[in-house]
Amino acid sequence: MDDKSKKFLYDYLNNASPTGFEESGQKIWLDYLKPYISDYHVDNYGSVVGIVNPTASYKVVIEAHADEISWFVNYITPEGYIYVIRNGGSDHVIAPSKRVNIHTEKGIVKAVFGFPAIHTRKGDKADLKPTMQNIFLDCGCSSKAEVEELGVHVGCVVTFEDGLMELNNKYLVGRALDNRIGGFMIAEVTRRLAENKVRLPFGLYVVNSVQEEIGLRGAEMISRYLKPDLAICTDVCHDTKSPMYDKILDGEQACGLGPVLTYAPAVQNNVLKMLIKVAKEKEIPFQRAASERSTGTDTDSFAFSSTGVPSALISLPLKYMHTTVEMVHKDDIENVIKLMYEFLVQLEAGHDFRYFK
Repeated sequence: MDDKSKKFLYDYLNNASPTGFEESGQKIWLDYLKPYISDYHVDNYGSVVGIVNPTASYKVVIEAHADEISWFVNYITPEGYIYVIRNGGSDHVIAPSKRVNIHTEKGIVKAVFGFPAIHTRKGDKADLKPTMQNIFLDCGCSSKAEVEELGVHVGCVVTFEDGLMELNNKYLVGRALDNRIGGFMIAEVTRRLAENKVRLPFGLYVVNSVQEEIGLRGAEMISRYLKPDLAICTDVCHDTKSPMYDKILDGEQACGLGPVLTYAPAVQNNVLKMLIKVAKEKEIPFQRAASERSTGTDTDSFAFSSTGVPSALISLPLKYMHTTVEMVHKDDIENVIKLMYEFLVQLEAGHDFRYFK
C-alpha cells in the first residue's frame, strides 16, 4: 500500500456513509477511481459504477457495498434526551459510553450514548442491560427546544465517531470496515489494471452499491440496470477463531489466512472453480466457507437478477463485525486484491459459465 492508497483508505473509512446517506463517501470513492476509468454512472439512490471499456458487449462486475450501520433519531424527550431506532444492524449492547455524530442540515452535532452508573444499578436494577428501549443520546441540552435549535429532529441519522487505526502493524481496526474496505479493494484492483496497462477484452463495471445493510437494496437496483454477464462480489465474513464462536455452526475462517471463497446456491459453481484455479496457480492463499440458502451479501442480488447472472463471493475475514472495532488483516486485503486482479486478467470475453449446453 503506497501513500496514495493509504490516504484514500483513511479518507474513505473515516468518512461517515450511513445507509441511505452514502453520498459523501461515494464522492470520495469516485474521485479516487476517476483516473482509472473511462466513464461512470450514478443511479437514483446513490450506487456508483466506474466503467472500463464501456463499448464492450460482455460485461463483468466487481462489487462492494458503500453503506455503514447507523441510527435514526426517533423521539426527543421534553428534557432533551434522544431515543433512537436502528438503521441497519446496529448493536445496542455496545452503545453506552460511545461518542456519536448526529448529522443535521446545520452540520455535525456531538452527542454520547448515556447509561446509569454502575453504582446505581442495585436491587431490581442489578441486571440492567442496554436495550433498544433504554439506550439514549445526550447532546448536552436540557430541553427538546434546545435540541431542535441545534438542528436535530426526528429522522436525523447518527453514526459512531470512532476512526481507523492500526494494531501491531498487521491489522486495520475501525468502524465501517464492513464494507467500505471492499470499496477500497475494488478501487485498488481498478488502479492496478490501469497502471499495469492491462487491456481487458470485456467491459469492467466497478460497482459500489448502497443500502446493503437493510436488504441488499442498492445491488438489487443496479444489477437490474447493468444486466451484467458475470459478477464477482466482495464483502466481509466472521473470523470464527476469535472467542465465543461455534465452529460447528459458523464454520472455520480466520484473519491472516487469505480470502474466503463461499459455496452457496447463489454462487455459480463454475465461477467459483475458476476463482479457486486462479488462486492455486498464482499461489494466493484462500479459505472455504458454506452458506445455507443465501449468502446474505450483494452476491444474492446479482445472482438472481434478470435471467440470472453467474456470480461468486470473495470474503474478507473480519473480527467483531458491526462494532466500532472491526478488525481485518493487511495480508488478507492484499490477497483479495490479487485474487480479483488475477481473475480478471485471465478471463476471456464471452466465457460461457453454464453447467452444460
